[in-house]
Amino acid sequence: PRGPNTVAIRNIGQIEFPIAANVVADNVDYPSTECTASSMTIQGGALRTYPFDPSVDSVQVLLRTDGRPLNARIELLQGPNNNKQVIELYTEDGCDRPFFCILETPGSGNVVRVVNTAPVEFPMAASVVPHSINQDMSAGAILGGDVVIGGDIGW
Repeated sequence: PRGPNTVAIRNIGQIEFPIAANVVADNVDYPSTECTASSMTIQGGALRTYPFDPSVDSVQVLLRTDGRPLNARIELLQGPNNNKQVIELYTEDGCDRPFFCILETPGSGNVVRVVNTAPVEFPMAASVVPHSINQDMSAGAILGGDVVIGGDIGW
């Protein structure tokens, strides 16, 4: 809104770990109504974690403010303090330019941690909800099936 925009993408990793990035202006994804309706306030300097079931293949992340600057870090964790993906972002107006993305969350033990890296005077609204769910995740599971705990089958 109101003029030219610039998106900067930096890889702060080592040279052995290159990235491929793409920025598109049309055919962009929009947050679902569930995502826009389920936002929670995160005060400046605070964090919030969002754990997900192993059947969740991807999640929607929406961050916005009431017109103040937005400084945040989004971390995809798999296991305790095991970062799989980290996004650090800044926008000067989180109302005119909110941040929205879809993160792939393959495997189990996924947690999305959102950190408001701004001072306490700059709260933000965050929403993290499932985007796609793998319906076949439990198709082969049989309740009370082949699992034996502490004994033999022929007991």
